[in-house]
Amino acid sequence: MALSDSVVRWRYRLVPDHLLGEILTKRWVDNAIPLLILTAVVAVFGSLIPDFFDAASISNLMRQWGEFGLIVLALTIVIVAGGIDLSVGSTFALGNIVALALFSVAGWPVAAVVAATLACGAAVGLVNGLLVGYLRLRAFLTTLVTLIIVRAVVDMLLLKYAVAIATAFPDSDLWYWFGEGYLLGLPFSVVVALVVAFAAHLVLSRSSAGWHVLAVGGSRRSAHNVGIPVRRVVCATYVVSGTLAALAGVLFASRLGAAGSDIGNGLEIAALTAAVLGGNSLGGGRGSAAKAIIGSITVMIMVNSLVRMGVTSGANSLLLGMVLLAAVAVDVRLLKNRHKFLSKVYVSPTYAELPPAPATDGASPYALNDRLRPVEAIGLGRIDGPEDVILDEDDNIYVGNRTGDIVRFLAPDYERQEVFAHVGGRPLGLAMARDGSLICCIGGMGLYRVTRDRKIERLTDETNRSWFSVVDDSRLRLADDLDIAPDGRVFFSEATVRYDMHEWPVDCLESRGNGRIICFDPNTGRTRTVLKNLVFPNGICMTHDGQSFLFAETWACRISRYWFDGPKKGTVEPVISDLPGYPDNINRASDGTYWLALVGIRTPAFDLALKMPGFRRRMARRVAPDEWLYPNINTGCVLRFDEAGRVIEALWDRGGENHPMITSMREHKGHLYIGGIVNNRVGRLKLEGVDPNWTAQQSYWGKA
Repeated sequence: MALSDSVVRWRYRLVPDHLLGEILTKRWVDNAIPLLILTAVVAVFGSLIPDFFDAASISNLMRQWGEFGLIVLALTIVIVAGGIDLSVGSTFALGNIVALALFSVAGWPVAAVVAATLACGAAVGLVNGLLVGYLRLRAFLTTLVTLIIVRAVVDMLLLKYAVAIATAFPDSDLWYWFGEGYLLGLPFSVVVALVVAFAAHLVLSRSSAGWHVLAVGGSRRSAHNVGIPVRRVVCATYVVSGTLAALAGVLFASRLGAAGSDIGNGLEIAALTAAVLGGNSLGGGRGSAAKAIIGSITVMIMVNSLVRMGVTSGANSLLLGMVLLAAVAVDVRLLKNRHKFLSKVYVSPTYAELPPAPATDGASPYALNDRLRPVEAIGLGRIDGPEDVILDEDDNIYVGNRTGDIVRFLAPDYERQEVFAHVGGRPLGLAMARDGSLICCIGGMGLYRVTRDRKIERLTDETNRSWFSVVDDSRLRLADDLDIAPDGRVFFSEATVRYDMHEWPVDCLESRGNGRIICFDPNTGRTRTVLKNLVFPNGICMTHDGQSFLFAETWACRISRYWFDGPKKGTVEPVISDLPGYPDNINRASDGTYWLALVGIRTPAFDLALKMPGFRRRMARRVAPDEWLYPNINTGCVLRFDEAGRVIEALWDRGGENHPMITSMREHKGHLYIGGIVNNRVGRLKLEGVDPNWTAQQSYWGKA
């Protein structure tokens, strides 16, 4: 290896370029900037105010934050659904005066006061919800009008009850505990805000109601088209917003017991600033309770600190306006450009050097020929993308379809076909279990079983997460091929943890170890990763010893053997390390050897590009994806080899007339059945000199 190649190789081995793209895909990245802003605010004001970190100062700030945090959460819920509620400040003031009037003047019990006040806030929210959600009025103008009306109601109530409230001295420990008491060492209002935030987090991230809110905020038309009751969802968010604003008013009334005309003035601007500064998008569809908490803490510290420093209220409002303008600008620019930036940095090629490609002419075991020319087509034009093909003991053919079906062609003439099972995802690798059920890898879903009576069962869709992985690799993204050990354990490959089904060729552009092999044990229900950092692991086939399996790494152009039992347990041995093409599925042959599909053939240009990661990176950033340099996956081949790695025969279709891209083959009773993920038929080739009665079921399970 040349010195320059060694330098490039070690540079890409030591520097994890892909981490930037992985980090940017994480949801918590949205909180990074708000957290940095919060840290900076704490650092600045902590250095300017001498007693900033005193216990009394922090306690007072926390009580104020508990009430303000509820307001921000109320506004955030509406914003996430694609709306806005400018009436939260007036509703907060209404909650304060109603609670004081009912408790101090009317003498109601505390429970009744709280319930009635929340009902008033919910009523305001309901009015907003009906006008915005059902009558489809503009949210900004509607809630602006509601702000004015509710503020007028508050002023009228103040004229009538302000004196009575000021001269009343009701006695209730419970009422004063709401504003001044502690729970679990924290002010009660803080506990309430945290409980509401946690509940909002669970609803938004773990419930169908929360997903509906996010969907409506993302696109109301799309949400309506999929059956989500958009108007009801929008109305519900305003009702929740009004209720939370009134709850904050109750806590404020308990803490201060004052009723003034300036209470709640400008609060909607502060809450809006906090919601956006925390990372909640004004466009809707993107937001969380955590973002609301971060933003509310930041704004509360800023406002409180400026007051303690003697800054006038006008300057406070000016600062909030400037912060809001900056936050909106960042939100718009980030939302517009984040995906563009991510698309430029996510694809992260590494250095990969393949062994020299063997010759495909002359006396080479890979010599080109036309032995696949006589292949007959089954189901021509009636099947789309049969990636794998398998037969049962009655000679029926099963293949996956691009539309999410497992299709069965009925023996003996295969003219009739039926949908054996609709699995929903993209069926890929197939295997027959001992009991005759069909085990299937489904891209994007995981490992599934289809019983003889067509019942679909999920076996597993996750595995143990890697300790030092930035990406959450516990979920299965591209389960590919599988085989079953004699004791029933299922070993299957996940081709890549970075790309989804429709992006699998991009993994070749990277050619890094993004794949793994996973074991599912039906006896314990446990799933675990047994091999990691593989270069697009694909085909898996149990060897005849029952203690190891062969597996293909497509972009590495090699076949290896993994021992999962026996004296060599846990070791990997090379079998063929210099294939002329990209290996896919592997299956047993009747004479104890193995069949291998080559999905495409190597080219000198792409082999050279694999040693030029900088070139591939620039290509991915500057050139449209449909013009990227990809491996040649248009010429397919079927090989037969033994466990020592000796290639016995090669079957080609030089003209590419029958199966230009071969991803699988299966020997059954003297014939070879061929599948291809971009083909529209199943191929069948009569084999000469093989056992006409041999079947895979007999080889695996001893059945005739």
